[in-house]
Formats: sequence, C-alpha cells, structure tokens
Amino acid sequence: MHSEHAIREKYRHLKTVLGERQQRLWAASEAVAIGHGGVSLLHRATGLSRQTIQAGIDELQKGVSQEDAERMRRSGGGRKSTETENPKLLRRLRELVEDHTKGDPMQPLFWTSKSTANLAEELTKEGHPVSDRTVARLLHKLNYSLQANRKDLEGKHSEARNSQFEYINAQVKAFQQRNQPVISIDTKKKELVGEFKNSGQEWRPVGTPHKVQVHDFANEKGREKAIPYGVYDVTWNVGWVSVGMDHDTAEFAVESIRKWWMKMGSAAYQNARQLLITADSGGSNSSRGRLWKTELQKLADESGLEITVSHLPPGTSKWNKIEHRLFCHITKNWRARPLTSYEVVVNLIAHTKTKEGLKVRSEIDEKTYPLAKKVSKTELEAILIRRHSINEKWNYTISPRKSATI
Repeated sequence: MHSEHAIREKYRHLKTVLGERQQRLWAASEAVAIGHGGVSLLHRATGLSRQTIQAGIDELQKGVSQEDAERMRRSGGGRKSTETENPKLLRRLRELVEDHTKGDPMQPLFWTSKSTANLAEELTKEGHPVSDRTVARLLHKLNYSLQANRKDLEGKHSEARNSQFEYINAQVKAFQQRNQPVISIDTKKKELVGEFKNSGQEWRPVGTPHKVQVHDFANEKGREKAIPYGVYDVTWNVGWVSVGMDHDTAEFAVESIRKWWMKMGSAAYQNARQLLITADSGGSNSSRGRLWKTELQKLADESGLEITVSHLPPGTSKWNKIEHRLFCHITKNWRARPLTSYEVVVNLIAHTKTKEGLKVRSEIDEKTYPLAKKVSKTELEAILIRRHSINEKWNYTISPRKSATI
C-alpha cells in the first residue's frame, strides 16, 4: 500500500538534490511500481504534471543511455519557477486558504469552493497569473492537502452535564445495592417492513444475493414500518423490545415499559418497591413531555412502584446503555436480512445473543397510538411528582396514588 504522504515526504527530501529530468524519471519509476493509479498519486504528492510523469515513463521504457545521464540538467537550470519570479504569490495563496478567513464574509472566496480552479482565477484577478495545476503544486508546497470534514465537536460541556452523569451513576449503584430494578430505555431506528435492503453482508452461495426492491417506495399495500422500543435491564443484561406498528408516542413508550414489567421485571424483582429509568431527554420519553409523565403516573398506580426518571443531557444519547448493550447487537443480528414481515422483525430481535449472555424477548404491539394527544391542566396537577434537588429538570420521582393492580 503506497501512502501519498510517504511519497510526498520522500520527494521533499529528494527534489533538492535531483535535477529536473532526474525528478521526472524518479516520479515515473515510482508510478510504474505502484501500477494502476500511480500517475495520479504521484501527481498529487509531488505537484508534477501528469504529462511530465508520463513523459518520464516513456523515457524509462525507451531506456536511458549513459550519455543522456551525463547531460541531465542540474536542479535550478532552465526557466525559474512561478513562485521564484513572483515572491508574493505564495503569501497571497496562503491568505486565501487559511482558516481564519472563514470568519470574514468580505473575503473573496468565502462563499465559493476553494478549488484549485477558483483559487487560480482569484489569484489571476489580483495580478498573479497562474494555472490551477500550479496552484495544486504550490498548495502541496505549503503543506496543504484535500481533507473532508470530521465529526469531532460535541458542543459546550456544561457543569450540569457533568454533574448529571455523576448523579445517574450514583443513582444506579444505589438502586442496585437495594436490589431495585434499573432500566435503560429508547426507541430504535424505525425499519421498513418488506423486501427492502438491509445494510450489511452475510454468507450466501456465490452469485446468489438476496434480491430486494430497487427503491424504498410504498407498494400497493402501503409502506409499513416497524417501531422497536427497547427496555434494557442494566443489572441482569436482559432486554425487552416492543415492536410497534403505529406511532412512537409517550403512550407507546410507557406501554413498552409496562409489558416489560408484567412479563419480565416483576418476576426478576419480586420485592421491588422502586424503579429507576434512564432515558434520553427527547423523543417519546422527553424530559419535558406532559403525556410521558401522565402515562408514568398510570404505570406507578398500576404497579405500586415509585418510579424515578433520570434523563441523559441533550446530545449525549450515545452514552445511553441500551444503545451499545442491546440495539447494536440487534442490528448485527439482522444485517443483510430483509425485514419482510413483523414476525421476522420480532424473531430476529428475540434471537439476538452475545458472548456476555444477553437475552432478549420481543412482541408485536398492534395497538394504535394517536399523535398530538392533549394533557389537561387537571391531569398534569394530579401527578404525584417530586423534583430532585440536583438538575431538577432531568431528575424526578413519581409516586403511586393507589394500591397496585398489576
């Protein structure tokens, strides 16, 4: 594997001691050794034109005589370089591409792509006539290269964010020490149901890929979606996933928790009096959701559990336990498998396992969940909610109003 950076560094050291023809022949020999794509790679790494490198390849194929070798021009001979004749060129080119110009909308290239063609055009307008190929060579000389964006910024880290993570950690440990259930919840990405492409690869006989629809468009029956809502037991490494068919609402979210408690949680925690839920701050289980809280009150009344909710700060969903303890394994298990029906979705989820002992149960939820359901002021005031002293917008406890029914 030939590295463009390695060749660029090699050329930087060699060009001061090689004549022009020697540089051409060296670049040609490197390109020939690389094979397909070699000329382009050497062009990018050295700034030498493709024609120059190809001319060198032609010379190598014809052979270089001793007489030719002795007559090779020394470095510095012939026409002077553009930057030597125009000392201001390099400085102006650097000014055009430096990052600090991004903050000034009056800069010439602020609203356009900084391609070599645009840079060459702007330099020519300013009295520095130059071609785009020369601009490419000069950019390499200035130690610039083509680079894509990289996701690395996460916004401001507030003290509240750090304290919330510390508080959640302390809460989880305290609940586990008292043998009280701790669950992480979230909605997994909605999936199309039908003969649609599912990312990934699986082993199949050569030349027999599973054929799916070319486009993810609605078919004659209409396009159906599966909405997996997960509940992950942090202590026992088990999960529950309700596969919805209607809408991802707060009612659907709490119903998924209710089913987990009825079919898994109550048996695992027979003496439970409290439940800790860790969740994202948005979506159907939003920290500001009125319907979310009224539905949790109903669950508290039915189960007799004192339900504590601690939300992860906005923008930190990737640290939600369910994402990397449950959802990622489900995605791996059904990779390259078209989700042709709801039964297929449920079975693939339920058969998800890991070496660490993860076990999952799943069911279809055929109920309908209307959107934009209103919560009255009376219903809101009837919630027995206690805000915590630490980050009260993210931490609260809802107590049951009557004896349990489930």
